[in-house]
Amino acid sequence: MFENLSSRLTRTLDALRGQGRLTEDQVNTAARELRMALLEADVALPVVRDFVERVKARAVGQEVTQSLTPGQALLRIVQQELTEVLGGTAEALNLRTQPPAILLMCGLQGSGKTTTTGKLALRLREVDKKKVLVVSCDVYRPAAIEQLKIVAAGVGVEWFPSEAGQDPLAIAAAAVEYARKQYLDVLIVDTAGRTSIDGAMMKEIAALHAALNPIETLFVVDSMTGQDAAKTAKVFSETVPLTGVILTKADGDSRGGAALSVRHVTGKPVKFIGVGEKSAALEVFHPDRIAARILGQGDMLGLIEETARKVDAEAAAKLAGKLKSKKSFDLGDFREQMQQMQNMGGVESLLEKLPGGAKMQAQLQKAQPEREIKRAVAIINSMTLQERRFPDLIKASRKRRIAAGAGMEVQEVNKLLRQFDQTREMMKKLSGGGMAKLMRSLAGRMPPGMMR
Repeated sequence: MFENLSSRLTRTLDALRGQGRLTEDQVNTAARELRMALLEADVALPVVRDFVERVKARAVGQEVTQSLTPGQALLRIVQQELTEVLGGTAEALNLRTQPPAILLMCGLQGSGKTTTTGKLALRLREVDKKKVLVVSCDVYRPAAIEQLKIVAAGVGVEWFPSEAGQDPLAIAAAAVEYARKQYLDVLIVDTAGRTSIDGAMMKEIAALHAALNPIETLFVVDSMTGQDAAKTAKVFSETVPLTGVILTKADGDSRGGAALSVRHVTGKPVKFIGVGEKSAALEVFHPDRIAARILGQGDMLGLIEETARKVDAEAAAKLAGKLKSKKSFDLGDFREQMQQMQNMGGVESLLEKLPGGAKMQAQLQKAQPEREIKRAVAIINSMTLQERRFPDLIKASRKRRIAAGAGMEVQEVNKLLRQFDQTREMMKKLSGGGMAKLMRSLAGRMPPGMMR
């Protein structure tokens, strides 16, 4: 996420070395680099201009304390200003109203509106413990209604039926009435989109807003459209009173222009950010944490929160108890650990939240860790229960059968077994209290600078 912007800004800040004060020449050079980095990231020009001027005003003549280099001093200023551009503080959904709280989703076709409706419904159900109903008012594409029905079933929330050709206002009114009678907490209304803004669409959304009086009107936008995302959001905000923005497909956005532009252009907060295809891949937008990630500082708070939410605590406690009792770590446990990692969004998602994670991601790109995890799970699934419990039983004939069952070569089975042996040795050290020794061992295997 935002890799190009992140690497460019990091290089700019790392280039400052030596003097005990940030000189005007140093700041001007850095400002030019910042401007180029932001323009290349497709950030709106007014945002670039304001951001660079604020950084320059704060940085010229800035004293550098004994604990900071000039690069670190400027980094702190840039991080604070980035946080401000992104919105300052996270803004939660407002659900303080007579149930059902109505959330109106709007945006262009292809922005990920229906998928995001499902992700938001899942979050409200799991995190906020709300009873959620979703309804589609997109009567122009029958596939859109069916898509929302499938999405709703996948995330375990109720779907209100609608059909092509019905009046969108009548559908919305019926859904509200149903939600009230069933004592549901939240109603999410998915509206029709178009490939581009047109008068009929804007008129329909305005009419729906007037009829529903939603507590939240959320504009869903594809972050990969750059500053066009901010321009489109501005047009929508002039038609209906938006309360927030949801950026989708941020995991595929290497530039970051939309994230940095949309708040400045619309004056509306980004409330959520979509970071993957999975239903749980929707994060609260924390400006300070996103700024830290852009500058390669990681997001440890986000990682801790995600771990607490997504890791199966019961399974983790069971494994800890097993290791403590000196029972052997087996292939079933190994598979469970890999599946837990997949539940958290995979290796890349975890690395992105670690300081310096972008560099580690670049180093792992050729290794394709997500693909390797899927292959490993497939190989273990091809084994018998006895083989998973007693891996030492797996000799040549068993390896051939396992490989055939997984649709792979025997070499892949051998590779998995070697990885498992290494992990089992680490687990033995953990169970014996050798964490410090383990970390030193890991540091020795990492590329230079990765464990700093």
